Amino acid sequence: MNLPFFIARRYLISKKKQNIINIISGISVAGVTVGTFALVVVLSVFNGFNDLIRSYFSILDPDLKITPVEGKLFDPSFFADNVRDKVTGIADFSLVIEENALLKYESRQYIATVKGVPDNFASTTGIDELMIDGTFLLDQNGINYAVPGQGVASNLGMNLNFNDPLHIYVPKKGIRTSMNLTNALNHEYILASGVFSLLEEVDNRYVFVPLEFARELFETGNKVSAIEIKLEANASVSAVRDQLRNFLGEQFQVKNKYQQHDLLYKTMQSEKWATYLILVFILVIASFNILGSLSLLIIDKKDDIAILRSMGASSSMIRKIFLFEGWLITVSGVLAGLVLGILVSLAQIHFEWITLPGNGSFVITAYPVKIEPVDLLLITTVVLSIGFLAAWYPVRYISGKHLELNPAGR
Repeated sequence: MNLPFFIARRYLISKKKQNIINIISGISVAGVTVGTFALVVVLSVFNGFNDLIRSYFSILDPDLKITPVEGKLFDPSFFADNVRDKVTGIADFSLVIEENALLKYESRQYIATVKGVPDNFASTTGIDELMIDGTFLLDQNGINYAVPGQGVASNLGMNLNFNDPLHIYVPKKGIRTSMNLTNALNHEYILASGVFSLLEEVDNRYVFVPLEFARELFETGNKVSAIEIKLEANASVSAVRDQLRNFLGEQFQVKNKYQQHDLLYKTMQSEKWATYLILVFILVIASFNILGSLSLLIIDKKDDIAILRSMGASSSMIRKIFLFEGWLITVSGVLAGLVLGILVSLAQIHFEWITLPGNGSFVITAYPVKIEPVDLLLITTVVLSIGFLAAWYPVRYISGKHLELNPAGR
């Protein structure tokens, strides 16, 4: 066995002359343990929320979405005529129109985004799974229907049991000002067939209507706002996206599911890593306990150092003893923190002990947790690095005062 490591291990668990050194050593291990534990749990909770939001958004989001770089509308005929058959991996696509409009139901008013979608919209998305009232029905026997989000329906006080229509108002094309509102606005009314619920951000914003209804309301003609694409089961999103970008050129953007909510995902990642850096900073402060523990241990073991020197131990060997001592404190804390963090995270996943406030008003009842091996590796690397540096400083700069080295012993 490596002699410096063996002596360092004995120093770690043996009783020191001064009891305060044992206490500080215990605090050092506990500090590293708590810091590592906090990093594992907090990052796992962030991962859980990230996955939850991604899973819910993905139900309505297409695999790929084509939008113009400039302007809101474009003619989609080129896609069906020239592009679709040349790109492998496309299962289906939907033409959509999105515009803001003023909604009125009885005496209440609300501004929302009206999204015109084709008949195959339900087959290219998971909208049917999101219905909480009624059914997803856009057209039946020549009658148009709308499907608002729960937030929109709540703000308007809509009730599917009543036959009152939903009135939609949008500015007419080409008319900037008019004293007569009737001449300045397009007005259509439509019945609601159901209400969907996904996330508050979506529920408070969207109303789905038939594509042809939206074309007449917004006077778009044959133009659309976007082309939403569903890919085949085994198709590579990045490969299909690259093919589309080559065909479409720089006039169009082709976004995957994450890029469609770029700001949200960047914000979530920023919050995650900002929290990570704060906890790492706290861990750096906690690692000063290691520095203090080793400094006191070196002073406490002056007699042992003298005995080792008389037995022929070199200065580098003695330094290694205390360096290993600091590293053992760090490794012990890291291992204990990782084990505790993983166990608590697994317990939350299986038993959902810690619940969210709000008495069931959220889509989930407990904090979501997901353990990422990459995060565990990053945590281990960073914490070990901090601990190793904290152990190196006192051994390098303080122990020299007590070793009484001579040039031959260096």
